[in-house]
Amino acid sequence: MTATLYHYLREMLEEEQAVAVATIVDAKGSVPREVGAKMVIHPLGRHLGTVGGGCGEADVIRAGLDVIHDGIPRTVHVDLTEDISMNSLGVCGGIMDVFVERWQGGGEGGPPGGRTE
Repeated sequence: MTATLYHYLREMLEEEQAVAVATIVDAKGSVPREVGAKMVIHPLGRHLGTVGGGCGEADVIRAGLDVIHDGIPRTVHVDLTEDISMNSLGVCGGIMDVFVERWQGGGEGGPPGGRTE
């Protein structure tokens, strides 16, 4: 999956398409994915990867679309500790932080460090 994600990201950068990259940077308790898991958020819904699915991932996608639009990185706090009686399928019992940043090839807003290699 990692090689595929990076290949996809490279394609988007070569097309000068702005995308957001979401990375789980902290996790406490039971969460659906591990620290370091990544997701590419595409403005037209052609996302790749996952940070866990459900409502938490929906929040990350919304933040990613905002980051693509305004270029301001942000961290999304995903709380999966709701009471089981809430009838939520996304209750794992943990909390995770997901850092979301904009990547765009060919100039401003490019990958961290300005590299497109």
